[in-house]
Amino acid sequence: MTSLAADQESILYVRTVEIPDIPNLLALLPADGGLAWINGLATNQMGIVGWGEVTRSSFHGPERFSRAQRWWSQQCATSKGDEPIAFASFAFDKDPGNSVLVIPEVAIIRNQTGTRLTITSDVAISDAQLAGVLSDINRPRVVSQGLNNVTWLPGSRPVSEWQAAVDSAVARINAGELDKVVLARDIVAQLDEPIHIGALLIRLNESFPECWTFCVDGLVGATPELLIRRDGEHVTSRVLAGTMRRSRDTDRDGQLAAELLDSDKDQEEHVYAVESVAAALATHCTDLNVPERPFILRLANVQHLATDVTGELVDAAPALALAASLHPTAAVCGTPTERATHVIK
Repeated sequence: MTSLAADQESILYVRTVEIPDIPNLLALLPADGGLAWINGLATNQMGIVGWGEVTRSSFHGPERFSRAQRWWSQQCATSKGDEPIAFASFAFDKDPGNSVLVIPEVAIIRNQTGTRLTITSDVAISDAQLAGVLSDINRPRVVSQGLNNVTWLPGSRPVSEWQAAVDSAVARINAGELDKVVLARDIVAQLDEPIHIGALLIRLNESFPECWTFCVDGLVGATPELLIRRDGEHVTSRVLAGTMRRSRDTDRDGQLAAELLDSDKDQEEHVYAVESVAAALATHCTDLNVPERPFILRLANVQHLATDVTGELVDAAPALALAASLHPTAAVCGTPTERATHVIK
């Protein structure tokens, strides 16, 4: 199969079949990682993996979500056979950085209804081609760990500069210019050998099964947050803000969770994040359910205040349009949004 240029008019052929259950989808991925969006372990693992690339398109600027939606709608409208599948990765800010949609040659979805294989091509898909893919996914695989001897190095920002940025942000909050801002810095990991991304994804999934482990166009990680899920007309957003360490002692761990729930600072930050999501979804939804109190989401190394906001769509907004309305939430940017974005830049 060949990769089609983003601006080339083409017809995609899509074929989806039910296949026997595959408990660990991540084990199917190549060394470069392919594409992934996975939650849970073993028999509870749900999500999608993909590899190969039939076509992609890149987007940037303030209209990146709407442009991506138009491109995707066109692919769906002109495709033949079953529904196509795409993976997306969007830049945090409108500039710089590209956002992409990638349609893989092969994708496997596992959910409550079963496991399905989807093949996409620029030519009609033959039975022989389908049989070849089925044979390939059933062959034994040996996953290289490839994650030993990691050396951690400073990132692009010196520690003194990072501390100054934090001090400046705190001063602005104290002065009333901001309610919240989310700052971040980079850290470099250096290995003795090439990273086997497939092995890295498996390790992330095993370490953080409560998170969504992902790999799209070089963006790799595991996150407990969910910006938006659209299932028919039902939508869900998982909001996280407010974090506490874990303890190996069960009683102490419970005390730390109680401290987090009782923390005025963390509760205030959480409210900012929840309100930003609720306000964005209110323009698209009815029967919006916003719990009054967060729950504790425990991960291997930390525990978070979490709230699941749900609603029923009234305007049939597609997932990318909902993402455009929500991003950036106060959980990943701050509030007020424009001022927080300016500080982050």
